Amino acid sequence: MSKLLKRLGDAAKSGVYRACRADEILDAAQGSALRIVRIGLADAAGKQALMERVARALEFPQWFGGNWDALEDCLTDLSWSQAGGHVLLIEGAERLPGDEGGIFIDILASAAAWWAERRRPFFAVFVGDPAALPAQLPDLYRRPE
Repeated sequence: MSKLLKRLGDAAKSGVYRACRADEILDAAQGSALRIVRIGLADAAGKQALMERVARALEFPQWFGGNWDALEDCLTDLSWSQAGGHVLLIEGAERLPGDEGGIFIDILASAAAWWAERRRPFFAVFVGDPAALPAQLPDLYRRPE
């Protein structure tokens, strides 16, 4: 088992992170009980587009209300998913507006904490150029030099 897969399987380390590349995460998680969900936000303009992309990628139920509270409710439910844990790969988020991006990160962090308490891994990983991603996010892993 790779160090990265071990980390992704550790519910105590659930949270919101950043990473340079998605392929290493995809390779590490292949064949595991983790559900990898890719969410592309590169051309999503505004909150509504963000909500639609997340809802579609995670296959939210019909009752999803398309607002911040409903997003948090769905992220802490996921009863329709039989996965042993979730890894959200959020790509193209460099253009998220400040306030909306901050709220989105706060909701992801809250969901990760909720799942960690239940001993189920939940990782939201913003993927891209580290210089363009939110600086407050820690790296998911360190690449060997």
